[in-house]
Amino acid sequence: MDILLLDRLLLIGELFQRDMARAFDGTGLTTARVHLLWVLQHAGPSTQRDLARICDVTPRNITGLVDGLEESGHVCRTPHPTDRRAVLVELTASATETMTRMQQEHTELNDMLLAAVAPSDRAALERGIAAIASHIETLVTEAASADAGRAAS
Repeated sequence: MDILLLDRLLLIGELFQRDMARAFDGTGLTTARVHLLWVLQHAGPSTQRDLARICDVTPRNITGLVDGLEESGHVCRTPHPTDRRAVLVELTASATETMTRMQQEHTELNDMLLAAVAPSDRAALERGIAAIASHIETLVTEAASADAGRAAS
């Protein structure tokens, strides 16, 4: 029986999850916390409301994530410079170093993965993966909209 593309994609997702769990074992970091750190690395200091929107989680969920990351010394809350009611969440210096190292490891892994593909096939692979990711994103967005429509009825 032929292995479907979907089966290979699911396997890749599972392998990445296992590798992340291994890499963060004992650090107190979870996939959700690392995602939030990644968002802060790229977006810069942000309000919890903005972080909840970007991460597509509830404000209560983002509060729990930020509380945990603040306890572990990865983020700090600072007053918003123009809105007295808001606070900004930002990476600490040590978290910035961690995320810079993680970005470097991310780039190195990307290069290693591409090296497994023949140079003449890389552009097609990247186009194909981008097309698949875009289509899955569309399908997920449409399904979420349909679910919201059913819930509103």
